[in-house]
Amino acid sequence: MLKDIDQVIGNLLEFYDFRDKTIVSVGAGGGQFIAYACEAKQVVAIDHDKNALDALSANIKRLGLSEKFSLIHSDFTDVGIKGDVVFFEFCLHEMSEPRRSINHAFLLASEVMIADHHPESDWAYVADEDVKAQNSWADVEGFSLRYESCFEADQYFENYDELYEKVNVQGENSIRRIEKYRACEHFIIPMKYQFALLER
Repeated sequence: MLKDIDQVIGNLLEFYDFRDKTIVSVGAGGGQFIAYACEAKQVVAIDHDKNALDALSANIKRLGLSEKFSLIHSDFTDVGIKGDVVFFEFCLHEMSEPRRSINHAFLLASEVMIADHHPESDWAYVADEDVKAQNSWADVEGFSLRYESCFEADQYFENYDELYEKVNVQGENSIRRIEKYRACEHFIIPMKYQFALLER
């Protein structure tokens, strides 16, 4: 599990001023980073995964943020709701056409913010997401970049079984990559991640 969630959220709030903004959030997942919504005016959260939206809904209620959120179960490129910024939450690397998704985002907002795994992240490698991250960040090139920053966090695991539960859905390649942790207990896998703010 991500050990430094509060630090990631702190970095996010320092990187971008969410105050009084309408955020179109893509891939909000279970909502582990939704504390930024305390600053925002409104958040439209879009995810194609119904289970992820259910988890997000529970977290929103727990934090008392229900009035700020609208949840949409859909593919992002089918949504036309506009905002001040489109925020890709650790999901651009999972999209089949990242460049197309960014182009669609600019139809909805004048700014696009991306938070995602850095291609050289140990965690991205273990989760078999390193190549996808490399490809999605390559697709970011060519857009107008206002600024970007890289950060480090830690994924902490009690044992191999906990790690296996986290990554086995990624497939055989990931399962092979975690084999070296089989005898480990109480271990950390570094997670390098990157934020980028794009503008028209």
